Amino acid sequence: MSKPLAVAAPSPLIRPASPRRTLIAVALGNWLELYDFTVFSFFAMLIGKLYFPSDSEYGSLLMALATFGIGFVVRPLGGLAIGRIADRSGRKPALTLTIWLMAAGTALIGLAPTHADIGVAAPLLIVAGRLLQGFAAGGEIGASTSYLMEFAPKSRRGFMVSWQTATQGAAVLVGAASGALLTALLTVDALESWGWRLPFLFGLLIGPLGLYIRGQLDETHRPEASRQPGLLRLASKHRRTLLLGSMLVMGMSANTYVIANYMPSYLSKVLHMPPSSALLSGCAAGLMMLLASPPAGWLADRLRRRKPLLLAVNTLLLLLTLPCFALLLGEPTLRNALLLATLLTTILALGCPAGFLLVMEALPRHGRATGLAVVYACGVTVFGGFAQFIVTWLISVSGDPLAPAWYAMACTGLSLLALILFHERPAAEAD
Repeated sequence: MSKPLAVAAPSPLIRPASPRRTLIAVALGNWLELYDFTVFSFFAMLIGKLYFPSDSEYGSLLMALATFGIGFVVRPLGGLAIGRIADRSGRKPALTLTIWLMAAGTALIGLAPTHADIGVAAPLLIVAGRLLQGFAAGGEIGASTSYLMEFAPKSRRGFMVSWQTATQGAAVLVGAASGALLTALLTVDALESWGWRLPFLFGLLIGPLGLYIRGQLDETHRPEASRQPGLLRLASKHRRTLLLGSMLVMGMSANTYVIANYMPSYLSKVLHMPPSSALLSGCAAGLMMLLASPPAGWLADRLRRRKPLLLAVNTLLLLLTLPCFALLLGEPTLRNALLLATLLTTILALGCPAGFLLVMEALPRHGRATGLAVVYACGVTVFGGFAQFIVTWLISVSGDPLAPAWYAMACTGLSLLALILFHERPAAEAD
């Protein structure tokens, strides 16, 4: 890492001329990328069967979920590399690059021949596709969320940043809905032969739309070489923020991937619900994340401090997760599955915008995209990305169907501890 030059005066912040156009451009581009990245989890059981054949009950699913998690391993690298581009060259070129990388990874997955066709090369193609997707997703969060924050006036930062989590909800909703629709309409043979590829090809075909949208964005950050800190300097000066921020993200991420992404596989594999019904829980979780995030951002803007809201959210998740799963196990109906997904996702969504703001406002603007990308990627990589693999493995070795609840609660508890220790920077002081 090159040694940074002396610090110059702060570079001016560039305000886009059209707030509505800019919000739509960032939100739609973010949704397109996150859809491509998350749709994999809703076809994990089928991908496991076609690309990771196994004789054990959970073997194929575990391998598919591990492959889903592999995409998160390179997220810190993507966050660092693309975050540096965003801080050095501007947010716009970084956002455009992530679209190209995500499209390449999606193409590899959607077009890959199966294990029956080309043998061991097939799962290698899937892994390569997930690595590309993960690298792109690692840079997307930092660049797009920093863009939304810097674009907004300080009194509306929470509302603008909330569209980051709202588009995550929209991605989950569309991914789960596509799975439910295809499962309900197609025969098993058709779904295994070509139907499962359609959501990936859809994501690939709309990639050019994402490129066009990102091309219309104005720049919010005018970088100056003298203002760009090296990673070591950023880590040295803000190591407490980076560490505690990663722990805070860990809880949000673990709950998101257990409740929204893993639940359809859990309902189908463990509770033996029909796949088309099980996928509706993913739809419910995505819908509530989409609907609850903007009001949560509005609420964060009206609070003088973010931490009390986040403390309440994490405490509620800690108290309600186990009873919700126990209710579902006692009466494994679609109604109870939808109740669990709706209640826990709504609570989770209430804290997400405030969580993003808490971390971003503690970081300097000239290193914000890099810092947030690394915080988010590190917090998500193991505890979120591998959450589905971990809880499936725990169920397979322990036989305890409450393993997802215990795992989510453990991560929430650690995030609660990090939140207590986190030093909140007043919003009025954040640049």
